[in-house]
Amino acid sequence: MPASPPRRQLHLNAFLMNAGHHDAAWRHPLTTPERITDPTYFQELARTAERGLVDSVFLADGLALWGNARYNALGGFEPLTLLSALATATERIGLIATVSTTFNEPFTTARAFASLDHLSGGRAGWNIVTSGSVDEARNFGRDEHLEHSLRYERAREFVEVAVKLWDSWEDDAIVLDREGGVYADTDRIRPVDHRGTHFRVRGPLNVPRSPQGRPLLVQAGSSEDGREFAARHAEAVFTAQQTLSDAQAFSKDLKSRAARHGRSGDDVKVLPGICPVIGSTEAEARALEQELTVLQVPEYGLAQLSGMLGTDLTGLPLDGPLPELPDERDINGNRSRFTLVADLARRDGLTLRELIARLGGGRGHWVVAGTAEQIADRLEEWFTQGAADGFNVMPPHLPGGLDHFVDQVVPILQARGLFRTEYTGRTLRDHYGLPRPAVPRAGRPRQPVAAGEPA
Repeated sequence: MPASPPRRQLHLNAFLMNAGHHDAAWRHPLTTPERITDPTYFQELARTAERGLVDSVFLADGLALWGNARYNALGGFEPLTLLSALATATERIGLIATVSTTFNEPFTTARAFASLDHLSGGRAGWNIVTSGSVDEARNFGRDEHLEHSLRYERAREFVEVAVKLWDSWEDDAIVLDREGGVYADTDRIRPVDHRGTHFRVRGPLNVPRSPQGRPLLVQAGSSEDGREFAARHAEAVFTAQQTLSDAQAFSKDLKSRAARHGRSGDDVKVLPGICPVIGSTEAEARALEQELTVLQVPEYGLAQLSGMLGTDLTGLPLDGPLPELPDERDINGNRSRFTLVADLARRDGLTLRELIARLGGGRGHWVVAGTAEQIADRLEEWFTQGAADGFNVMPPHLPGGLDHFVDQVVPILQARGLFRTEYTGRTLRDHYGLPRPAVPRAGRPRQPVAAGEPA
């Protein structure tokens, strides 16, 4: 009798953000905001996530100061730099960093990720973003942001160039023939000679082929352009969804788009964000959620909401409704988040104050307050009902929120057979069950690397 296929298991990513994801976390005594530029703080968090056998840790990034630092613990490390420090403090967990395709270049980005992949033994992942704010554009000599579709057009070419650069060294290019005086077979290292609309890159990359070949490619936009980009390039997708039905529809749509690009649905892992507020009882979890809400600074929340909605809400009554909003097509920032927040406010009839409170923990991501068992139940429901392949876990406060998830929720998922009980691979691609990409052969005869010794 043939063996039954292994049971599908979910993927978990730990999204680390300074004092925690709630915008008032830094004010709560459970947190240590004075440590957000202390590398040992993030190393401790990464080791906690690795203790929980989590697939990866993830660092977001923006190229401007997000929000008003008067009211939140903002700023911090450049993510690739920090992940290099985390690589030395961990052994198995994946390391994912955000890098923008709008304000970087393919060569330096490909070089940095290949370097991180070598430094970590094959654990690098790239969260590909196009940047979403005019503040970022103004840090790079522009008065306005690039138009939304143009940003994605640039991103597509950017990734294509990066892939060519990672593939510019074949796996066996380094031959180390000391006797013959040949370090590398240069027939197996080739320029990419890319000439496109946005980039001209000769190559090859000046970093040899890395352990994974390429980093895991992650994407986080859910607009029409974002979905098409993800269906074509992404291997994991971080998304914000508020309801089971919305998450099911998103996952089905994305995987069907991937199929149109000749890819299997299993090639793209969908990971909605979840901000779990965990208590020993549901009442305790609700009480913690309320404590954080009380600590919110309304001016900060209103400014954040104005940015999400592309509408200046300054001076409007907090206990009044949202004003009339622009159409999604007129938003040149994060279109999918605009639509999610606008729909949430309209569906639940929220005032500005109520909407600020609802967004405090997850900025539009799914916030769930309850016991570890209740959190596990909700994750299992979404996972088994076709809404998710796993989750981007966003602890509302750090370090405790991550400790609680790892020590309380993960064992329940393991007991139910939904999550690994040990790491079975060493690379991030191993954790996600994805193959190592092959490099196309150069298509010419191999030259001997030493007399009488064919390569």
